[in-house]
Amino acid sequence: MQIDYANFTPLASLAGGALIGLSAGLLILLAGKIAGIAGILGGLVNRSPDRTWRALFVLGLLISPWLWQLFAPLPSLTMVTSIPGLIIAGLLVGIGTRYANGCTSGHGICGLSRFSLRSLIAVLTFMSSGFISVYLIKHLL
Repeated sequence: MQIDYANFTPLASLAGGALIGLSAGLLILLAGKIAGIAGILGGLVNRSPDRTWRALFVLGLLISPWLWQLFAPLPSLTMVTSIPGLIIAGLLVGIGTRYANGCTSGHGICGLSRFSLRSLIAVLTFMSSGFISVYLIKHLL
């Protein structure tokens, strides 16, 4: 394995992870809400009575790349699959999110920090599926 040092950004990654952890922690401490995107978006779409904070959260997700661009360039985007491949992947993620009762952010960041057994099982399943998929695609197909 070789590390691509030109694109190796440990400090930016650490800062991003710290900001995600801080925001998830503040949301649960100050508002008693879990920062799982599937639950937040689901409540927004299903017209939950607390739509205001959900809309602001999603708005923050949508405008954050433009805010980031004020301080540093955005990374380049390279698609290595077709549009049908992206659609299939999106559908599989959506189905998995539904069966797991939450998304990777909800289980991985918020669930694990609350010592949720359900989240631990979900994260182990997500990660194992990802490892197996990459191995199959890169080495066997």
